[in-house]
Amino acid sequence: MSGTDAVPYEYVVLRCVPRADREEFVNVGVALHCRDSDLLGVRWHVDEARLAALWPALDPEEVRTSLRFAQAVAEGDAAGAGAAAAGPISTRFGFLKAPRSTVVRPGPVHGGVTEDPVACLDRLLAVLVAAAAGPAPTQTGTSSTAPTA
Repeated sequence: MSGTDAVPYEYVVLRCVPRADREEFVNVGVALHCRDSDLLGVRWHVDEARLAALWPALDPEEVRTSLRFAQAVAEGDAAGAGAAAAGPISTRFGFLKAPRSTVVRPGPVHGGVTEDPVACLDRLLAVLVAAAAGPAPTQTGTSSTAPTA
């Protein structure tokens, strides 16, 4: 990376926390915000076997529904996320990174610099979420509000 084209970004790992009292979680997604590239993207991966090992009674569809909601927020899709999808991407990222008491919760905010925010988002998903799940994803979803060329 030359540094001249590098842009700062921040991200949160989206965690499935089936039982808050046990403080256990499984990483299920990543939300990345890059103001300089006008990007807010969400990538996710649900590994039903890992979730079942943590909490067998958890319905994986509940997790997918929460992740689809996060996608809709990132995409600015009011039909899928209501008022949370309104506003500029920085406001929507603020919503995604805010602590909440739901089955899918954001972890702490991290940051870095990259020359390619979309590739960085894909790499973060591969390293922080999908790598622990093994080679065969149960379900993967993506979203991005990056401008198209």
